[in-house]
Amino acid sequence: MLSQTPSIKNFNLAWFIQQSLKEDIGSGDHTSLSTLPVSARNKAQLIVKEPGILAGVEVATKIFSTVDRSLKIKIYKNDGAKIKQGDIAFTVEGNSRSILTAERLVLNCMQRMSGIATKTNHLVSLCKPYKTKLLDTRKTTPLLRGLEKWAVRIGGGYNHRYGLYDMILIKNNHIDFADGITNAIDSANAYLKRKKLNLKIEIEARNLNEVNEILSIGKVDRILLDNFSIPEIRKAVKLIKRKFEIEISGGINEKNIRKYASLGADYISSGALTHSVKSLDLSLTAV
Repeated sequence: MLSQTPSIKNFNLAWFIQQSLKEDIGSGDHTSLSTLPVSARNKAQLIVKEPGILAGVEVATKIFSTVDRSLKIKIYKNDGAKIKQGDIAFTVEGNSRSILTAERLVLNCMQRMSGIATKTNHLVSLCKPYKTKLLDTRKTTPLLRGLEKWAVRIGGGYNHRYGLYDMILIKNNHIDFADGITNAIDSANAYLKRKKLNLKIEIEARNLNEVNEILSIGKVDRILLDNFSIPEIRKAVKLIKRKFEIEISGGINEKNIRKYASLGADYISSGALTHSVKSLDLSLTAV
């Protein structure tokens, strides 16, 4: 089993569940209300339909308890568990209407999170035995960033900055709008001093000339090598000489990630972990 889920800062799970249920239920779950007696009770199980890494069990338990605190859940597989087709992750027992009202939100969250955790875990495994850490990005679904970054952690990856507020990342457009690397770095440092903020500064480099310019200025914590070729990354790593953290991104996939991980960078970041992942097939069925 992988490490258990850490808390994700500034993600209000209770609010997310309340708003999601409100969106789905509206004036009422009229199908369940019209077909099932108020006293009807049943039991359902979460069945795994394909192998992967399970994620979202903790979310599911909170969804069920929000809908109906009397529902009883028995967990067989925790977040981070390696699962195969036919496994039963948990059972839920209680009021039939409550189970069915919660069903779709539970599945939507768990399928999405398990897909992300599975993809992340696969790419992390390809990076071994190197020490390069796999990062997510801000390429997430609006308002679902907390769940998606949570799933990355469950899968064995690491979170990059959560939003625009917890790190300074000077990208190409910032550099161009600021009239150059020197102006961008100096302005960022002056801003942090003026605002009395303790944030790391990362800056993107588009080529080796920009790497050299950044090295001549300093005053950053990490250099992002974006869309560099493998020979260019090797040269950049030698130039940087561990003076700053190194992150690489762009054009990295499961076919070449091990090669990139071997180049000596501290981090590989991939938007694909969250923006183009296939959901894992899970099903909630009556026992």
